[in-house]
Amino acid sequence: MPTHEYDVVVVGAGTSGCYTAATVADAGYDVAIVERKTEEEAGHIACGDALKGADNFPEVIPKSQLEPAFTNTGVDHGRFEIPREDTVLDIPVPGELAVIDRWEYGRCVIEGAERAGVDFCYDVVVQDVQQDDSGRVTGVKGKRDGRVHEFTGDVVVDAAGSLSVLQDKVDVADATFDTNVSYSQFCSAYREIVEVPEPVEWDDALVFKPTDRAAGYLWYFPRTDTEINAGLGFQMNEEPMQLVDDLKADLQQRPEFEGAEVKDKLGAALPTRRPYDSATAPGFVAVGDAAGHVNPTTGGGIAGAAYAGKYAGERAIRAIETGDASESMLWEYNEQVMDHFGARYAALDVYNIMATAIDVDDLMGLLAALPGQKLAEALYDGSTEFGLKLKLVTALKSFGYWSEIADFYRAKQQADRLLEHYQDYPSSPEGLPTWQDRRDDIMTDVYEVTGADAKY
Repeated sequence: MPTHEYDVVVVGAGTSGCYTAATVADAGYDVAIVERKTEEEAGHIACGDALKGADNFPEVIPKSQLEPAFTNTGVDHGRFEIPREDTVLDIPVPGELAVIDRWEYGRCVIEGAERAGVDFCYDVVVQDVQQDDSGRVTGVKGKRDGRVHEFTGDVVVDAAGSLSVLQDKVDVADATFDTNVSYSQFCSAYREIVEVPEPVEWDDALVFKPTDRAAGYLWYFPRTDTEINAGLGFQMNEEPMQLVDDLKADLQQRPEFEGAEVKDKLGAALPTRRPYDSATAPGFVAVGDAAGHVNPTTGGGIAGAAYAGKYAGERAIRAIETGDASESMLWEYNEQVMDHFGARYAALDVYNIMATAIDVDDLMGLLAALPGQKLAEALYDGSTEFGLKLKLVTALKSFGYWSEIADFYRAKQQADRLLEHYQDYPSSPEGLPTWQDRRDDIMTDVYEVTGADAKY
């Protein structure tokens, strides 16, 4: 059995995997990315292609190296189509937005990691995780061309995506690594890249449209004014949708897609849950989708995955330099994730939970009744401002939806409580159980306020 020895082994050549590996290689250490796809297919990932935070990437693979994949930097708002209310709601989105060619972007991050000195091992299907007698992860085994290969390192990084097989194989019973993970916390999604014959009128917007259930939606994201990423998804705890047929049916009733050509098709699962409470174990770190590093309300996760990779790589370097790959040594990675974006994503998960319990007709009616600019301002302000703006500015127009506004306001109060608690994330593994108990008390109130079933 061939054995390949490295300082760090990363499984998965997506955003988080490439940024992790590039960070380690840039510091002069030996690192390999083990990828199940071929070299040609690597980077080809199902994605909505919308990128928020497009101006901000770690310098190890800077934005300038990714810009060839940026196909539309003119998007600046969300456009919510609500057919039942015969309404289109435009909501400004703060920060820099872009729509990208995801496959080209995938090639760019791989090339960036290669420039940093990362070795790539393609066509390897990882099947097992190796651990020593103390429980520390020491490597992985995978099959390539019918032969089993072993990849060993001081630190193994799981960047293998949603519902990663590594987490089925690893024994983390004595670590804090989050095992409260279920398929119901994920979304099943499908997208097509569609070329339309004439430019669309909404090439400056990310277009959303509800499905017949509150926990699902269609999207139309313009890569260019004639190349559209069209897709849909639903929560896996809901009754399954016929993704291909449902998307086809919606495309057929949109005049701008008459005579369109489908250029690419792909499906995937993605987390629509809070970030893992802990994504570390001795010798082991999970990043990106494999650690729930995705905005649970939108499925967006590229920028967060890049920074998770940077933080994981920095802690792996520290583990190599000290000869200590314990969970305590790696723990600062969890703190950095929570401080940068994890706390915000955990708070946003309250709205994902609320969406599973609210009647879709009520939700769409409420959205149609609210001015987009005021709704955008309210969502980015504190709870008090939120209540004042919605109650004073929309009092007449939203008549008939005051109960829903009150429910939404109460849910945001709980989201604010959760955000404040996550900002007090523990500084060591020993503090996690007490922190989790307090967080779970807040979650009990979230379920009570929203009327939703427990998600975790």
